[in-house]
Amino acid sequence: MGILSVLVAAFAGFAVGAAWYMTLANPWMAAVGIARGPDGKPQGDGSKLPFLLSAIAMILVAGMMRHIFASSGITTAGGGLLSGLGIGLFFISPWIMINNAYAMRPFRLTLIDGGYATCGCAIIGLVLTLF
Repeated sequence: MGILSVLVAAFAGFAVGAAWYMTLANPWMAAVGIARGPDGKPQGDGSKLPFLLSAIAMILVAGMMRHIFASSGITTAGGGLLSGLGIGLFFISPWIMINNAYAMRPFRLTLIDGGYATCGCAIIGLVLTLF
């Protein structure tokens, strides 16, 4: 049952990311500096590698969060949601901010990516406690 909850939670986190970045595609591309073609779509090779790496990352995050929750006795939906929110907001988002600051990226990018980390981890935490 543990692996199933991790996979479902990882999928939920990935789905939140898809919705997040589809909604914020234009500000994200502007903050990253991605060139667009005449059709308005990003230029590039259209590699599927970022999607594969994202899926793997979501499984790793969900798996570690499950371990932390089990070790800490977090079993309620509210506890999972709040703990996931805290992990995203106070662990992952500050790390994103550090990376973006050293890379001289706009703070808007930190808000977009950190917002996803926070919401994604909150959803992962919720789903882990529901299964």
